[in-house]
Amino acid sequence: MRGAENHSIIEALQEQIRNLEGGKGHRRAVLPFGIEELDRRLPQGGLTLGALHEVAGGGNGALDGAAAALFAAGIAARTRGKVLWCVTRPDLFAPAIAQAGLPPDRVIYVEAGDEKSVLACFEEGLRHVGLGAVVAEVARLSMTSSRRLQLAAERSGAIGIAIRRWRRQVEATDFGQPTASVTRWRVSVLPSRPLPVPGIGRARWQLELIRSRTGETLDLEVEACDAKGRLALPSKLVDRPAQKEIGRRLASA
Repeated sequence: MRGAENHSIIEALQEQIRNLEGGKGHRRAVLPFGIEELDRRLPQGGLTLGALHEVAGGGNGALDGAAAALFAAGIAARTRGKVLWCVTRPDLFAPAIAQAGLPPDRVIYVEAGDEKSVLACFEEGLRHVGLGAVVAEVARLSMTSSRRLQLAAERSGAIGIAIRRWRRQVEATDFGQPTASVTRWRVSVLPSRPLPVPGIGRARWQLELIRSRTGETLDLEVEACDAKGRLALPSKLVDRPAQKEIGRRLASA
């Protein structure tokens, strides 16, 4: 009899662990990117809502860091409700965020004095029911902190996005440490695709899914977020011979 009770307790604990890890039988709402090559690598075909995700620039430069912020803004833009954005430095460029689909009237900015305060605001925001997304810029993210954030996101249903931003090179090594986040992304800026006429094409990124609970990884070239926060695959139209000829004629006119 005692053995049967212990077996039941073990089964109950295993079920709780499977639920926390998003295992079979525990389906959660997801936010698809609308790109098959990307969505099929993610659990249930999209970015899990009510969960913590990490984003970082592919390099240490400001351009890659800005691309990571715009990627996060595009995700937040496609959620419902207000977005809480926590920073330690007042250098977030609101017009660029708006171009990624996140207008100023949807964003509540919180400027905290240090990273400890940012993490506290991050967790408190994720506990608040009604927010579509909570974004925070942090250099370090421990397993303990990330677990607290993940649990808070699960309870409220809001998506949490930790933008890993470093002031010193030594802090970048922390990005390789394990956390409780469901996915981890890296974004690098690529040259814009040339147009058939003089001008600047849509921005392009090298998007890497470097960690997922499903074990899937991905390295994909995408066009940056549009005014609705949506990514796209680069168009091959300009590579067609007929389009190249049209471009040459227009350029020489």
